[in-house]
Amino acid sequence: MDYKKTQASQTTITRDLSDFDKETGNVYESLVIIAKRGNQIEKELKQELNQKLDEFASYSDNLEEVFENREQIEISKFYERLPKPILIAIKEFRDDEIYYRNPINEINE
Repeated sequence: MDYKKTQASQTTITRDLSDFDKETGNVYESLVIIAKRGNQIEKELKQELNQKLDEFASYSDNLEEVFENREQIEISKFYERLPKPILIAIKEFRDDEIYYRNPINEINE
């Protein structure tokens, strides 16, 4: 998924927890789903950022290049401005874009 074009809010806001139990019937189960999805998004973004920053990796000890690399700074700033992974996960959960299943419920059925 392209997290750069997400419509998730940039800031945290107070949310009503009763809105989160509509999908699963359990607020805590919904929050666990959101937290796990947030962790997945965080790992994907970190991996993507590290790949882009590895292009600028220099194995020489030239301090001038370290402080002068504007492209690397711009990439880092761009990723800092993205919404937090948990906010993206909340947006995905509310828009029904997350697939989840509970194996315990599947066994009982």
